[in-house]
Amino acid sequence: MWILRVASGTMLGMAAVAAVVGAGSAVALTENAPSAPTTIAPPDSSMAPPWQNGRNNDAVSRGFEFTVPDADNLADFHGDPAHPALSLYVGGNYFFAMAPLVQAFEKKYPEYKGRLYWETLPPGLLVRQMKAGGRVTVGNMTWTVKPDVYLAGLGAVKKQIEDGLLQAPAVPYVTNTLTIMVASGNPKGVKSLADLDRDDVKLAMPNPEFEGIARQIQSSLEKAGGKDLAQKVYHDRVGRGGTLLTHIHHRQTPLWIMQGRADAGVTWQSEAMFQEQAGHPISHVDIPADQNTTAIYAGAIVKGTQHRKAAQRWLEFIRSNEGVAIFKQYGFQRYEGKGA
Repeated sequence: MWILRVASGTMLGMAAVAAVVGAGSAVALTENAPSAPTTIAPPDSSMAPPWQNGRNNDAVSRGFEFTVPDADNLADFHGDPAHPALSLYVGGNYFFAMAPLVQAFEKKYPEYKGRLYWETLPPGLLVRQMKAGGRVTVGNMTWTVKPDVYLAGLGAVKKQIEDGLLQAPAVPYVTNTLTIMVASGNPKGVKSLADLDRDDVKLAMPNPEFEGIARQIQSSLEKAGGKDLAQKVYHDRVGRGGTLLTHIHHRQTPLWIMQGRADAGVTWQSEAMFQEQAGHPISHVDIPADQNTTAIYAGAIVKGTQHRKAAQRWLEFIRSNEGVAIFKQYGFQRYEGKGA
C-alpha cells in the first residue's frame, strides 16, 4: 500500500497529488510508511515574472493575494481594472519604471491614489486591444479597460494618430538605445552584433509582426553587417531554429536566457540594466554608437477618452524633471528634440 506523506513548507512538485495537497507543501511517497520520506525539490520560480514583488500595482485594497510566479501571474497588467481614473497602455519596454513613476505621480496628485490601471504589452498588441474596444482575454479571464493614453515609440504613436485612434499631438519624452543581453559572465563570449550569426549562439529576438523594436534591431544589424547579417538573424536562423521569436520580448528574452533556452538577444539597454539591478543572472554587451539605434518614446491621448485632464497630467508629468529623473535611473535620456 502507498502512503502519502506531506512535509510542510515546500512547494508541491507532483501533478498526481496536486488535487489532494494544496500549494505550500512538499510531497513524498513511501511504501508501507516506515522509511524516511523523499523530498521533492520545488521548481525554481524566483526568476519568473513578475519581478517587482507587487510594486507595479497601486491598488490600496488587494483582498486575497494569489500570485504563482511560474504559473499564474498576469505580469503585464497592473492596478485595479474596476473604474480607473486613468488608464495607460504602455509599450512594455519600461514596465520596471512604472512603479516609481506611478508612485511619484500619485504623490503629486493624491486624488488618483490607487486609481490607475496600466498595461505593458508590446505596442502592436496594445493597438489590437484598442481596436477591440479595450477588451482582452488572458487565459480564462476576459475584461475591458479602454485606454486614456497610448505610449510607445514616436513612429508608432504618429501612425495611430494618422489612423484615427489617437489625437494629436504626439508628445516625446525620453530616448533609449540598444544592447545585447546575455547570461551573467557571457559564457558564449558574444562581443558584437556580428556574433549573432554564430551557430553556437541561440537567439531570442523580438517578433517584427508586433514588436516595434525589431525594426530598430534590423537597422542596427544592417549597420554592423549589411543586409546579409539581418537576413541571417531574422530569416535564415529562424527557419533553422537558431533564432526564437518572442511575443513579449521584455519578459521572454531575459527569462529564456536565465532558463538556458537562449544565449543572447538584442533588447533596449534599460531592460538589461533593470535585470542587473534586480540581481538576476543577466549581463549585457554594449553596441558601438555607429551601429546602435536610438528610439524616441512618445505618448498621445486616446480619442474619446473620458479622463482627458488625468491623461494630460500624465503626459506633462513624464516630461517633467521628476519624471525624467526616474527614467534616467534605467539608462533613458531626456528627449532634446525641438518637436515631434
